Amino acid sequence: MNAATTPTLIGKRTLADFQSQPQQNLLNQAALNNLLLRSVKPRINNNLFQQNTSPISTLPPIDFSVNNLSPQLPNLMPQRYGLPLLRSQQQQQHPMNLMNSNGAVINNNNMMQFVNMLQNQNGGGNGVVLGHDQEKKMLNQLQELEKQLLEDDDDNQEGDDVSVITNSNSEWSETIQNLMGSSFNNPISPSPTSSSSSSSSTVTTPVSKQTIIEAASAIYEGKSDVYPEILTRICQVANPRGNSEQRLMEYMLMALKSRVNYAEKTPVRELYSKEHVDATQLLYELSPCFKLGFMAANFAIIEATREQGHEMNSCSNGFHVVDFDIGQGGQYKNLLYALYGSQNLKPAIVKITAVAADSNGGEEEERLRLVGETLCRLAQRLGLSLRFNVVSCGLSELSRESLRCEPEEALAVNFAFKLYRMPDESVSTENPRDELLRRVKGLAPRVVTIVEQELNTNTAPFMARVNESCSYYGALFDSIDSTVERDSSERVKVEEGLGRTVINSVACEGRDRIERCEVFGKWRARMGMAGFESKPMSQDVAESMKARLSSTDRANPGFTVEEQMGGVCFGWKGKTLTVASAWR
Repeated sequence: MNAATTPTLIGKRTLADFQSQPQQNLLNQAALNNLLLRSVKPRINNNLFQQNTSPISTLPPIDFSVNNLSPQLPNLMPQRYGLPLLRSQQQQQHPMNLMNSNGAVINNNNMMQFVNMLQNQNGGGNGVVLGHDQEKKMLNQLQELEKQLLEDDDDNQEGDDVSVITNSNSEWSETIQNLMGSSFNNPISPSPTSSSSSSSSTVTTPVSKQTIIEAASAIYEGKSDVYPEILTRICQVANPRGNSEQRLMEYMLMALKSRVNYAEKTPVRELYSKEHVDATQLLYELSPCFKLGFMAANFAIIEATREQGHEMNSCSNGFHVVDFDIGQGGQYKNLLYALYGSQNLKPAIVKITAVAADSNGGEEEERLRLVGETLCRLAQRLGLSLRFNVVSCGLSELSRESLRCEPEEALAVNFAFKLYRMPDESVSTENPRDELLRRVKGLAPRVVTIVEQELNTNTAPFMARVNESCSYYGALFDSIDSTVERDSSERVKVEEGLGRTVINSVACEGRDRIERCEVFGKWRARMGMAGFESKPMSQDVAESMKARLSSTDRANPGFTVEEQMGGVCFGWKGKTLTVASAWR
């Protein structure tokens, strides 16, 4: 191609000039009228493009003579602005050379990659496939016409220098699609070609749960050159005051950082602190999945002890409950109300024995006595007879005598969110978890109730615990959103406690990992090995829980109640969070 520039004068043209063309029947009159009503100033195109003003300035040197354009082009011409002028210029057949502002021929072959992509994708269609050179010339011709049409106002030339490719990429891409194959069955998706279009389409990949898995994998594999960048991305979206997913990101980020840096791990003593105990009790009160789990256990206790009364021809509905982690006594407040609402003519005689861990000394016993006093006052107001005992003993000392059980009284043992914190065979050869179950079996209880979280963080390896925690706590945070206001101080307190739990279950190993939840299937196997048989909860229990869930002020269709393998499962949007079961 000759490096000399061939000037081309393009002046104002009227509608009549275009209508006089012999091929006017091929043009869309409406689009033509809209296009040519513009006032186009004449200009000499010695230097068609200003340096660094448009992405068009990177085009390769191509002869702009349109003699070699495809004969099928008139049939492909879409009825769009800017395209009718191509025909009139084709008739003028003024040869042009593309140069930059310095008069040098521009050398760039990048545009053909896009053209070749279009041709390769559409080669199997029914449209007309242009030749290699014809495609090249046609594409450059269209872009030159676009430049001329949009830069006809010299007074506002600075604002017009940006190509329509930059500002209306979707329309331009659609035009190219129509030209390359108007009858193709599979249209081509436009591809951003400029800075402004890419600013909206090339957004940083959103951080998701998969990002957490990627970070955990890099940490597990020791890729110290990879995981810091991923953790930084997570940090940018993590927010303890944001939505449920942002809050999950916050606590999972803390857990992963703790895994990397041992100094950031939550000390084990914090999991037994008053602050953490209070946060856990608040969770039990605010979350329907936990609260209903306690209620289901209470119903199972009442049913089982009444069955024994009927078998012994006794009209008393009294019983004895032994609890190894009574907390603040919230479950038994509900139990007393349940008895009050269903009692017979004879007042119930209820015994509750709270077992204090012998390692906590007199401080724990005093706390439990205060809980007992509160329960006794409530029972008195309800007209019930309650005897509350505190017993401190080790596993080896556990017996009906040490628990002050009467020979023929109906005994119930309650394990509500207790067993998951006891070490098992994977931590200690003594296996306190199974040892406690075997000791309780020796007490010959009428019923043993278990309420646990449906979460596998006991023997699961690190990566599995990360995945489990993302799924479980993501659903739990989401469910909390539906029942507690986001700016509530109670919600903040609860989730800070959950954060400590997540850090311990994900980041810690061995004896340092206190949070060791198991799924219901594993509890079934463990209870079976201890000699227990499943005592399926009655249909009445499940129906009663469903009724309570729908009648509460915080009712939400996202919460679910269903029976499964003899237990009652409580969940959020299909994800089971807690399971209550009964055994004998």
